Amino acid sequence: VDMVEVPLKQLGVEVTTQNGYLPIQVKGPLKGGDCYVDGSVSSQFLTGLLMALPLATKDSTLFVTDLKSKPYIDMTLALLADFGIRITHDDYQKFSIQGNQKYKAQSYQIEGDWSGAAFLLVAGAIAGQVTVTNLSAYSTQADKAILQALQMAGAYLSIEANQVTVTHKPLSAFVFDATHCPDLFPPLVALAAHCKGTSVITGAKRLLHKESNRALSLSQEFGKMGIKIEVYGDQMQITGGEIQSADVHSHNDHRIAMACATATLFGSATVTIDAAEAINKSYPTFFDDLATISSK
Repeated sequence: VDMVEVPLKQLGVEVTTQNGYLPIQVKGPLKGGDCYVDGSVSSQFLTGLLMALPLATKDSTLFVTDLKSKPYIDMTLALLADFGIRITHDDYQKFSIQGNQKYKAQSYQIEGDWSGAAFLLVAGAIAGQVTVTNLSAYSTQADKAILQALQMAGAYLSIEANQVTVTHKPLSAFVFDATHCPDLFPPLVALAAHCKGTSVITGAKRLLHKESNRALSLSQEFGKMGIKIEVYGDQMQITGGEIQSADVHSHNDHRIAMACATATLFGSATVTIDAAEAINKSYPTFFDDLATISSK
């Protein structure tokens, strides 16, 4: 809560907590000014401030330390610019925001979500072929980097302006830095489980504060399926192998549920996922879509 409470107070908001814990009470308005933001855990709070502060009565300067997920900030700034909001920054460490700006209404087409699509693209690499539409090849979304991992693993890709097709080929271990796209860890683990050799993914420290501790959740649940995962500091090592039948748990985390399901597409194993309804947070029709790709 401190990462939220302190900056909000610096920006003129009344905030009370229970000794730094929930529940948190917030009373506006957001007045603007100077504040310091810790970006080491998530960029989402900074994104919220970037959207709100242009409407404040005062100009604002945000001093940001250790920012992760920079592509999401680029995406936010591009979106704000499309609606008439101007924000400048100095190497993502100092953001200057003029107050009393106005959003300009317009028609806007929302592009497809690369985070959800990543699981389907990995499914194609594992189990056969899949084409996902409404994916912009020019997107600034961080999780578009799944294409790099798929290429490194040896899958066949056909990339067009508004769709991507992935076709299965023999897959080999890969090395990938997911520091700025940590939501790719679950689909990357599903991919690595089917690669020959040991894959290495960097950025594991970003997984501690997601819907679950994803480093631990992935290690536990994929371990039940016979896939060895070890975490050394900021690196996760996944040794590919044959998926074994198991009962696994989503840890009430939508991406863990999707990763476990995706990993089971190839082979004869039967995997039961407890609390699979966690997918409803981001992708309620995921299992229906996944069923169309299954090679079984």
